[in-house]
Amino acid sequence: MSEKSVKEVNAVLLLDGAARFNHFIKQVVDSEIAWGLWDDGWALMETDNGTSVFPLWPAEEYAELNRLGDWAHYQPKSIALEDLLEQMLPDFAESNILPGIFPTPTGSGVTPTAEELSSHLRDYDAENF
Repeated sequence: MSEKSVKEVNAVLLLDGAARFNHFIKQVVDSEIAWGLWDDGWALMETDNGTSVFPLWPAEEYAELNRLGDWAHYQPKSIALEDLLEQMLPDFAESNILPGIFPTPTGSGVTPTAEELSSHLRDYDAENF
């Protein structure tokens, strides 16, 4: 990463969950790519009540920073926005999996429902054409 990128990444990591969520929506819609962690299957987390959470990040650098502990052997993998909207989020809704938006190495992400995330991504997209 360039020096500017390191500063930008660090600044974004300091944002609260709602601001990181908004950053995620803008970046994913603009780039048409989200990021997860993959190792013969996607990395998953759990809420305190045991609900599965699929962590998502807006850029490879953020996914890379979360390759710690149980996820140390995982690799960042891109997810096309179209695949996220048309395949993954409907599957999450059917399987009761929550998207985990932008967790950080020191904190959890925002966990909207799959329908809420889809709506935010589609609404942002529609507003910017």
